[in-house]
Amino acid sequence: MIIRIVDLRSDTITLPTDEMRQAMASAEVGDDVYGEDPTVKRLEETAASLLGKQAALFTPSGTMANQIAVLTHTARGDEIILDSEAHIYFYEVGGPALLAGVQTRQVTGLLSENGPAALKQSLRLQDIHFPHTSLLCLENTFNRGGGTILSPEIMREMYSIARDRGLKVHVDGARIFNAAVGLGVDVKVFAEHCDSLMFCLSKGLAAPVGSLLVGTQEFIERARKYRKALGGGMRQAGILAAAGLVALDSIDRLAEDHANARRLAEGLSQLPGLRVALEKVQTNIVVIEVIGRQSAADVVRLLSERGVRCGASGPTTIRMVTHKDVCAEDIEYALQVAKEVVA
Repeated sequence: MIIRIVDLRSDTITLPTDEMRQAMASAEVGDDVYGEDPTVKRLEETAASLLGKQAALFTPSGTMANQIAVLTHTARGDEIILDSEAHIYFYEVGGPALLAGVQTRQVTGLLSENGPAALKQSLRLQDIHFPHTSLLCLENTFNRGGGTILSPEIMREMYSIARDRGLKVHVDGARIFNAAVGLGVDVKVFAEHCDSLMFCLSKGLAAPVGSLLVGTQEFIERARKYRKALGGGMRQAGILAAAGLVALDSIDRLAEDHANARRLAEGLSQLPGLRVALEKVQTNIVVIEVIGRQSAADVVRLLSERGVRCGASGPTTIRMVTHKDVCAEDIEYALQVAKEVVA
């Protein structure tokens, strides 16, 4: 019999709080395509202010916001530079090629302390045979890197290199507030070193829907037209934006997720058959390597049968993500189950 369900598949599975539901029910709304939704306007102004940018655009998803940024910063036939494991490249259905008609140049180690050197090495010489490189895409925190943080100092150096070569810089900051809380810094220090940045409301911040794209006023005006072209022009979207405003008042709570992830990682690392690179557990994501006789799929199945849900991220790796709806007691239960099923 399953004693409890502990869902560690992703921080996207969080349920809206009672406060969010109340705010959504009473939200003042209008037609946002006409620019008449006051709650969306308030959310966009709040987001721009938090990140230290001129303007913001509310979008249905982070993927859409990233693809809007690529469309707005580039022209067809351009090349964009990103990490070989970047979310934009790995998980967004080939959007840059499909929608913007751009080529992706994947660079190993771009989202690391060696990122500046990797970026310099990836930059092409001027040659008639080469595409025009127009955009550098960073990611913070780094999803497939295990939720690791790209420091503001490294971002600053990469932004300087890009600017000197005439490249714009976009940051997939789906979990940028995890990065800020993880380092104990103002989120503005990350946004200083880019031309645009996207962050999600529907991951660790626990809102049901939505992401924000921030940048200059001119950039957001052009981005708004691409949002419409992609079908992201919502009407009385203030019902959704209201939950986002509540979410932005609970950023500090992410520290609990980080503490739970650290406890989970340390506990799992002590089990025979598992290995965790503890130095990479910097926020709310834990990547576990299965080194025993079981496969990652085997372990995921056995854990699930006991109520602990997670996902295999490769033949020998498992990803677990802490979030609002996982408490310290859930972590202890997950560790006990793992101790019993991992060989």
